[in-house]
Amino acid sequence: MSPVPSARRRRLRARPIAAVGLSALLLTSCATPGGSAGNAVDATPSAASSPSAKEASAKEAGAPTPRLVFTHDAGISVLDATSLEQVGSAEMSGFNRLNPAGDGRHVFVSTGDSFRLFDAGAWTEPHGDHSHHYVAEPKLTELAFTADKAGHVVLHGGKTVLFNDGSGKVESFETSALAAAVEDGKLPSADVYTTPEAHHGVAVELEDGKLLVTLGNEEGRSGIAVLSAGKGQDRTEVVRNEECPGVHGEAVAANEAVVVGCENGMLIYKDGAITKVASPDAYGRMGNQAGSEKSPVILGDYKVDKAAELERPTRISLVNTETAALKLVDLGASYSFRSLGRGPAGEALVLGTDGGLRVIDPIAGAITSTIPVVGAWEESTTWQDPRPTLFVQGSTAFVTEPATSTIHAVDLKSGKVKKSAQLEHVPNELTGVKG
Repeated sequence: MSPVPSARRRRLRARPIAAVGLSALLLTSCATPGGSAGNAVDATPSAASSPSAKEASAKEAGAPTPRLVFTHDAGISVLDATSLEQVGSAEMSGFNRLNPAGDGRHVFVSTGDSFRLFDAGAWTEPHGDHSHHYVAEPKLTELAFTADKAGHVVLHGGKTVLFNDGSGKVESFETSALAAAVEDGKLPSADVYTTPEAHHGVAVELEDGKLLVTLGNEEGRSGIAVLSAGKGQDRTEVVRNEECPGVHGEAVAANEAVVVGCENGMLIYKDGAITKVASPDAYGRMGNQAGSEKSPVILGDYKVDKAAELERPTRISLVNTETAALKLVDLGASYSFRSLGRGPAGEALVLGTDGGLRVIDPIAGAITSTIPVVGAWEESTTWQDPRPTLFVQGSTAFVTEPATSTIHAVDLKSGKVKKSAQLEHVPNELTGVKG
């Protein structure tokens, strides 16, 4: 598909993050001793920073309008997920990471010193026994949780949880409260817990209110602890496991089991207990994972060369959280940390460097099909560099191809590429909203 003519593009130009500074428009989260913290907000935010269903640019749509959001060296662009046409963009300097906020409309942009809210401009509002759907121009808002090395954002159990790598601060809020707060020009009040030591970590708030956090410091990371339900620092430790060197990532299975990866296996937290699944190799890292609400099996990567500057693994791991059984599957091609995904029925998806999207039965550990999508590629030794990236929304797998500045939509039901589109910029990170 040829590029969308510039006259048809609806563009919003936003200031680079560096220009924002510490103005009153940038929200600040500060913990109170021994408890939760709210977010200081500007009582009179500008109209440009107050996305609202009532905004003049909003138009009603006949159905939800899913959109895709991707980063590039000039900022952020937004595509209609059905037509793949560009519907908006925002200028933003630096290397930025994307994280769905969980409300089907917004995306958090991890900029280093903040989790900044990006409005993808598509949303649904319930209205009695039916719903109304809206679209508007995407915009980079001024709303942000300040951060010290903004890290992972985790969605689970109706909560959105932010983790600060530089301070160990964990901020958690009700995902459902985001839309109303943003309409009022602010962010929802967040509960704040701070880990004993700062580290590159992650936190997951569980269905019963307990909080799972990683353990570590600047020297290394060792495992996880599960804390009691409560507020802020009032939480107490329930259980821990420190048999997980290099703990990294997280995923949730259909049975509400939560996993994290280790350099020698994986930890499973389920029914109040932590189980270690050991790698068959002394060093067998499963640092990146993908879970599904349709499957008890977690898909993970699998690396065995600790000394490698960049290992290009050809095997993936499948961990059954019901039985703690591990299967390794040889793909016949390498892949990257942006290659893992899950299909609508829980199938495991892996994009190989040979350009094929592998569909894997997670229980049997068998490759059921390989869908040709992009040209052969090689992973860069610099992890921030663009590479083919997989993002799944419903029964469609979207795959970027930086070498040709293209995006492809794969119909997982038919096993075929149903649409491709040329992009104005070389795509890097990719995510989406359901609208």
